[in-house]
Amino acid sequence: MTQNLAPPIPTLIPDNAPFSPAQRAWLNGFLAGLYGSAATPQGTTVPLSNAPPPPAEDFPWHDPALSLEERQSLAAGRPLAQRLMAATAQLDCGQCGYLCQSYTEALAEGREIATGLCVPGGKATQRLIKQLLAEAPKPAVTTPVPAAPAAPSGRPVRVVAAHRLTAPGSAKDVRHVVIDLEGSGLTYEPGDSIGLAAPNDPTLVEACIAALNASGSGPVPCHDGKERPLREALTAYLDIARPLDRTLDLLAMHATHPGQAAMLRKLSDGDERAEPQDADLLDLLTAFPSARVTPAELAASLPALRPRLYSVASSLHASPSAVHLCVRTVRDERRGRIRNGVASSFLADRALDAGPVQAFVQTSHFRMPADAAVPMIMVGPGTGIAPFRAFLAERATLGVKGRTWLFFGEQHEATDFLFREELTGWLADGTLSRLDTAFSRDQRNKIYVQHRMLENAVDLWRWLQQGAIFYVCGDANRMAKDVDAALRRIARTEGALTEAQATDWIVALARQGRYQRDIY
Repeated sequence: MTQNLAPPIPTLIPDNAPFSPAQRAWLNGFLAGLYGSAATPQGTTVPLSNAPPPPAEDFPWHDPALSLEERQSLAAGRPLAQRLMAATAQLDCGQCGYLCQSYTEALAEGREIATGLCVPGGKATQRLIKQLLAEAPKPAVTTPVPAAPAAPSGRPVRVVAAHRLTAPGSAKDVRHVVIDLEGSGLTYEPGDSIGLAAPNDPTLVEACIAALNASGSGPVPCHDGKERPLREALTAYLDIARPLDRTLDLLAMHATHPGQAAMLRKLSDGDERAEPQDADLLDLLTAFPSARVTPAELAASLPALRPRLYSVASSLHASPSAVHLCVRTVRDERRGRIRNGVASSFLADRALDAGPVQAFVQTSHFRMPADAAVPMIMVGPGTGIAPFRAFLAERATLGVKGRTWLFFGEQHEATDFLFREELTGWLADGTLSRLDTAFSRDQRNKIYVQHRMLENAVDLWRWLQQGAIFYVCGDANRMAKDVDAALRRIARTEGALTEAQATDWIVALARQGRYQRDIY
């Protein structure tokens, strides 16, 4: 069925060339991007509205399509900052408050000490960063509190709605959040993200103050160089959900119980057998009562509370002066208490009565094609639907027609089909050409979006050969990897490519701006 399709993007560097697989993958991607017209089916044009330009720096590993091992191979022998950069997810997503390059430069120079800020990279990235830093000479740093990057200037906005999208009986609490931008001066495009400066849960703050046996009114240092009352600092300026290794080391140094001191050191070293894992500040203060520190010492060890980023789920053409978000409320039970997500629980529980919230727009590479004739394949399970709702709302409002294909997945169709009425309406009026769903818990064998991709491999490959852009949004730790593996498998089975050729094809697709990921 594929014999009449346009040929796949060619492998420009032969398999027997004297390069490693990682080097060959990068060279093929570079050449395919440089001579992209030769690698595109005849008659197909793929203009992008915001395709990133080739970097001026020589960073061949700066490609999310490469594996962590391939990126490290390409960075071998480079300075520490560049080897650290190769350990990150290469998405420049902004969740850490930096770009990949500026984050790892700050780590290498000692201006940043938080090794776990690369959310898409997960624990694998954090472990490698720790390893690389441990092997390198320690930089001389004289600043007592590590300098954090300057956050974008926020503008006051108001949360005006946060209604639940999931039905009663769902295991998830997903909210459709609406933020009024009137008077803020903020504008955005579909594909952008909104950064929100959400405060910590006041109940958690009070529990931490009680565990410290402190009044809450004493002055403590914050990262902007100012002193504030402990309660205010823990509420709005310091991250108590994700303490640093520096906090663990401080507590270990002051612990009078040898066993508690040893366990704290193991946690700081990243020992996955140590407990409690994924601890917040209250977990640490409760688990290690012999570690007594002053509020000022503790505050100096904590990271700054950073804004949380959410993918825009709306179009200004469809919703003037407002931005919509799709937010899963994080409520996990751990060690006998409920752990609430900082921003998600604020939006669900307290934001409507909280008054103005500081917000900013994080621009993105994640963009629709400028030419509506270019096909779009969108994979967005769960809250990963957000940017695709924005894309489709924009096209529907402007009357744009073109080939669009959405893969959506969740647990149960009856309770978790987010934006069902809108999606089926867009399918009916032609804004959405195809919709494939995967509800994992509605049958004995779990079915996910990557399984639907494989079931439709012939059509999906045809769309890609006809110039489609492939978008993915959602979980970086599992979903994005499984979708990437399915895409490579389709390239091998439908395109008759070897494993190495499939990797080259994926890299070339990404470098042409036709494989875009917004993952977290």
